[in-house]
Amino acid sequence: MPSPSPARMHSFEVVSNEKIADGIFSLVISAPELARAIKPGQFVNLAVPGNAMSLLRVPLSYEVADADAGTVTLWYAVVGDGTHRLSQMQPGDNSDLLGPGGHGWTIPEGCGRALLVAGGIGVPPVLCLARELAHAGVSFDVCVGAATAEKLVGVADFEALGAASVNVATDDGTAGHHGFCTDAVQGLLAQNSYSYVATCGPEPMMAKVAAAASEAGVFCEASLERMMSCGFGACATCAVETKSGMKGACMCGPVFDAKEVVW
Repeated sequence: MPSPSPARMHSFEVVSNEKIADGIFSLVISAPELARAIKPGQFVNLAVPGNAMSLLRVPLSYEVADADAGTVTLWYAVVGDGTHRLSQMQPGDNSDLLGPGGHGWTIPEGCGRALLVAGGIGVPPVLCLARELAHAGVSFDVCVGAATAEKLVGVADFEALGAASVNVATDDGTAGHHGFCTDAVQGLLAQNSYSYVATCGPEPMMAKVAAAASEAGVFCEASLERMMSCGFGACATCAVETKSGMKGACMCGPVFDAKEVVW
């Protein structure tokens, strides 16, 4: 049985809400208690004003939390009505959220080197993990991909954190390698000795990463995206099929041991 949800209700105020790539925004909110409590890999469920008919909150992972400033930064893609309305929120606007939800990344004790693989809007939780690794003095390599150069985010941030290498790929070849960010994974696993692999992005991408890590005998975690409608295990809309049965991503995830997921 999962532990009781750590999520609590928090009011927040928008500090900034800016477009950082094609269809991708960075939202900075002031929520001091949340900023002190949230851990890498956890998520929040935001109530977005503007449509009285919409009852569901928007689940988002976060990119960085600043406990001193009391702020949390969330990157999101505009993909539907909820995120479109979210992109219209202005500095000074207020709402509330439920968080922090679920449990996040588990860096192995004594981790020597890590491989991080992020695709599309799966970059924020992986970048958040990279900050944790950098703070702990753990070396890491990164594979990051997007559909096009215009949708690519996080590359400069990974480099600024001191990544040993940042391997960029785009589907159309407009930046970096022409192909998928998984194309470099097997080579990196063969060349380097890793203690840990972490991935977030499209599910087919994560399945490939999980398979490559398993073949190399390296512990791998994957952050799975689901529609976490309630955020605390009551609605069963975020079920993930695992080798030990169906589990809710909002309580047992969103980060799972990749070997336990039925891909």
